[in-house]
Amino acid sequence: MWTVVEPYVPLVLQGTYLTILVALLSMAGALLIGLIGALGSIAGGALTKRAVDLYTTVIRGVPDLVLMLLLYYGGQMMLNRLGELTGLWDYVEISAFMAGTITIAIIFGAYTVETFRGAALNIPKGQIEAGLAIGLSRRRLFGRIIWPQLLSLALPGIGNNWQVLMKTTALVSVIGLQDVVNSSFQAGRTTRHMFVFMGVALIIYLVITMISGLVISYVAHRYGSQTRSELA
Repeated sequence: MWTVVEPYVPLVLQGTYLTILVALLSMAGALLIGLIGALGSIAGGALTKRAVDLYTTVIRGVPDLVLMLLLYYGGQMMLNRLGELTGLWDYVEISAFMAGTITIAIIFGAYTVETFRGAALNIPKGQIEAGLAIGLSRRRLFGRIIWPQLLSLALPGIGNNWQVLMKTTALVSVIGLQDVVNSSFQAGRTTRHMFVFMGVALIIYLVITMISGLVISYVAHRYGSQTRSELA
């Protein structure tokens, strides 16, 4: 079996690197979207709250693959049509890497909004009121009281989102990105050992998610203990 796999190890490793890179960038975007959306939902006006609710409802209600294809093909057509009408830019080509990363960030941004919103609602209001009573500015109140507890409470949910996001990266193979699934598929089709190379992809995903689970558990326990001791 190794003699079959060995010539394609560099190809599969390159695909693994792209998969992890897409996952990391998508997660960073999802966290940013989630934090902004949660703050807008809790502290924003009525229009902002409705916009956030609409975003989370629509994104969570549409299949991930449909959104991926819509952004990759439809988004590119829309941008080029808009550029043609306005004359502000020439032809725009959205790469598979960019489309996949942005789509996954948008998808999991909707779930992360709910993660941060749930965590924020679990912060005791008395602590916030006490901070305001002693004259803390909103910036210091957020940095000293809200953010540490928000992150501590949200970490388990963020970790769960990361694990699901990591597996969702397999969708980028559909739009042609040479991720670990696409690379393994090409190798399997070339050698006619599809089962072997799909098994390789399975093992790679399993190893990544297992390592991620250990890291997430450690960080959540360590950060949660540290936060509780600082606020005690």
